[in-house]
Amino acid sequence: MDKPSEYPAPPAAVSNDAGVLWVVATPIGHMQDLSPRARAVLGAVDWVAAEDTRRTGRLLEQIGARPRRMSLHEHNEASRIPRLQQLLAAGRHVALVSDAGTPLLSDPGARLVAAVAAAGVAVSPVPGPCSVAAALSVAGFAADRFRFEGFLPARSESRRRRLEALAREPVTSVFFEAPHRIAACLQELAAVAGPDRQVAVARELTKVHETVLRGSVARVAKQVAADADQQRGELVVVLEPAAQRAAGAEEADDVLRALLAELPTKQAARLAARITGAKRNELYQRALALGSGGGSDA
Repeated sequence: MDKPSEYPAPPAAVSNDAGVLWVVATPIGHMQDLSPRARAVLGAVDWVAAEDTRRTGRLLEQIGARPRRMSLHEHNEASRIPRLQQLLAAGRHVALVSDAGTPLLSDPGARLVAAVAAAGVAVSPVPGPCSVAAALSVAGFAADRFRFEGFLPARSESRRRRLEALAREPVTSVFFEAPHRIAACLQELAAVAGPDRQVAVARELTKVHETVLRGSVARVAKQVAADADQQRGELVVVLEPAAQRAAGAEEADDVLRALLAELPTKQAARLAARITGAKRNELYQRALALGSGGGSDA
């Protein structure tokens, strides 16, 4: 392939006879979000390794690109690596794409990138659309630090444990959820994080039916449960950070554990607030996370 002049040169330790693995971000919905550089790369590479060759084929057709295509998904990634390494070693250029957005973010490709880089072949990003970044940009929460959780577990018990962990995070949390589970997920989130915790649910970003619901978990959960349209499409959930815990948080936990062994959760949290001076609502949520050893919650 004749490399356009704007392509970066391979690192000095890489042979110029080898190809380059280009990791290319593609639109999450709106076709005009495909960057000019991504168009140039996809139009010039010899091969495209795609999660779904038919879906990627439609994208390539729209931009007039005609590279050869090879499927690469979670079930066949390991078996595809030797062939792709052979192509790259022979000087062929390969673009790695996912169905939408930036590859490797809850998508296959990590093993390929690691293997190619370990072999001394250049791997170069072609950045662009990313649903995680897009959701963070419109959620209204601090994004200087955040935790990306990918997809939550499908099983309710495992999902609840993951949500309990996210509810304690002192940074903004971002995760994906399947449309048929979003209503149950938000109900569980309200239970473990508290109904007043702020959340944003971004649906079908950059597409015709894009919506962003913002507000308390209880309010958003009610909106989603009442509107079947909010239970369709691609969903990204953004959860505001947990309140910063006081310097004496470990001591507060010790107090809570001792009280929970003898008292119901609400009483333990109320008494712990008097002893430690911490907020009762925060201690109640912490008590739920620690697990009650007492009787009823009346």
